[in-house]
Amino acid sequence: MRGFENKGDEPLTSRRLIRPSISEVADRTPLRGMVHRKQAPPEQTNAENYYFIKQMQNKTPMVVMLDDGAELHGWVEWYDRDCIKLNRTDGPNLMIYKHAIRYMYKEEELRQRRRRPRE
Repeated sequence: MRGFENKGDEPLTSRRLIRPSISEVADRTPLRGMVHRKQAPPEQTNAENYYFIKQMQNKTPMVVMLDDGAELHGWVEWYDRDCIKLNRTDGPNLMIYKHAIRYMYKEEELRQRRRRPRE
């Protein structure tokens, strides 16, 4: 077989082509069409903690509106992940689950709204 010999009359050995696997190539090269997305915001910003601590330290009179339409007046004595304790002067102190609160605001804002004349 003369076709397998080179000019120096030495037989050619079969050469093996070494290729990396697709996963190795994918690990080394960045994807071109990939868009860099913003990171998701942190799950907890501590804004709620800051707000409750400030209101507790000042014993700010608060109005708490519940989902059922009840309006409670008092100041927040303590809070945790699931509930708040509302101290009241006109009734017993209450522990209220946060999921039952529609919204809450400072009692002083209620007084300011009542004093403002309608335009």
